[in-house]
Amino acid sequence: MSRYLVVTHQTALSPDLHRKVIALIAEDPAAEFAVLVPEAPGLTFTWEGETVDVARHRADAAKTALEEVARARVFRTAVGAPEPLQAIADELLTHPGYDALVVCTLPPGVSRWLKLDLVHRAERKFGLRIIHVVAEATAQARP
Repeated sequence: MSRYLVVTHQTALSPDLHRKVIALIAEDPAAEFAVLVPEAPGLTFTWEGETVDVARHRADAAKTALEEVARARVFRTAVGAPEPLQAIADELLTHPGYDALVVCTLPPGVSRWLKLDLVHRAERKFGLRIIHVVAEATAQARP
């Protein structure tokens, strides 16, 4: 049984992410998933705690969609630090045992995470298999 940490934010409800999770379940029907949604960073127009609420809502919505659409076993959802590499590090420290990270980003040119080189930095830092999913941006996916 493989355990995957799905790291997403604006792409949490992406059909591209659902397809990848379905493919992972096809490879390992006993696979389990956790969803980590980092807070949105540096939004100065929000009240304190709103970015956490948005991230928590996204994590819950992603869990529901993965369970209903992909038939995935989602055993945990979490909201992480605004810096995605730190959010992943915190999750791996407090909940070890993941076999791979599924990092779902917006496309190049739009994705802040790709500009931060998150995929390669996470691979180097954590030594886990990284599965990168590029999802198209949708109006509903934006905070």
